Amino acid sequence: MRWNKLKIDNFTFEAGGSVSNIEVVYHTSNRDYQPGDRVVWLCHALTANSNPMDWWPEMVGKGCFIDPEKDYVVCVNIFASPYGTTGPRDWAMRREGDETRGERGPLDFPKITVRDMARLFPIVRKYIGIEKVDLLVGSSIGGFQALEWAILEPEVIKHAAFIATAPRVTPWLGAWMESQRMALEADPTFRACESLAGGQKGLEAARALSLISYRTFEGYNLTQAEQDEDCLFAQRVASYERYQGEKLVKRDFDAYSYYYLTYSVDSHNVGRKRGGGAAALGQIQAKSIVITITSDGLFPPVEGQEWAKHIPGAEYIEIESKWGHDGFLLETEAIVQSLSRLY
Repeated sequence: MRWNKLKIDNFTFEAGGSVSNIEVVYHTSNRDYQPGDRVVWLCHALTANSNPMDWWPEMVGKGCFIDPEKDYVVCVNIFASPYGTTGPRDWAMRREGDETRGERGPLDFPKITVRDMARLFPIVRKYIGIEKVDLLVGSSIGGFQALEWAILEPEVIKHAAFIATAPRVTPWLGAWMESQRMALEADPTFRACESLAGGQKGLEAARALSLISYRTFEGYNLTQAEQDEDCLFAQRVASYERYQGEKLVKRDFDAYSYYYLTYSVDSHNVGRKRGGGAAALGQIQAKSIVITITSDGLFPPVEGQEWAKHIPGAEYIEIESKWGHDGFLLETEAIVQSLSRLY
């Protein structure tokens, strides 16, 4: 897929504050858009990037259900991500001689909402020249964005799949986000350091914590059980948790981007200033499916069953999985079957 960048003169954030010279990074199929192309727009999750072939290789690629050679595929990198679109890390990377150097640090960046992220999509869509999106797919926080956009521009989206997601952050999910922020703040270098090196150990801890929320009791027991029946201390899962934390840091993720992304999760509420969640969901015109994962502890089926009723004509589907929230990345065959019923 092709890497692209778009510059926006000024953007005003929902929570207050504006930033000039915004840069938005996005990926598309490796060709120019032509009217009549079938457009598939993907919304990425919390720590992913705008190249879906990196994080969903079984779903997106040559010969896959979403084929960039056949479909015109678009994915926009979200605000606060460290992978190109403007965010807090940019304020920690001021060049020598910049007149603003030293006046602003990464924690001075305006807070970002999911709605801010979704407001980028019409800008990119119009820049490319796309009038209609044939299929919109979002999972997890990507599903947050997809729901927002389907409400912002209901006439543009023809089909939509909302996977392992919800129309509003719950106290349960908010508790996970706050716990991860506490891990970041417990690292003394987080607030003391204005470079991207700040808070790295806190980020490792936050990532390890988040992973538990993405998986299940059964999944951990299947993959991380000790092989030695006589072991004195359980070490395998401890090593796994540390590895996952270090892995995110090595992916050039920084603590400040992660911090802002957790707050964006806390902002999510499609019903804000729209008369409530049911009224907002009722504005969606796309032919839609809502997919939940049976073992998902963050977005359980009992929640999905309820809110799916408020999207006109939406079909509700449950996918059986022992892998929890991460089932949206791992249960490829079932997700393909579900999407095939829609599109």
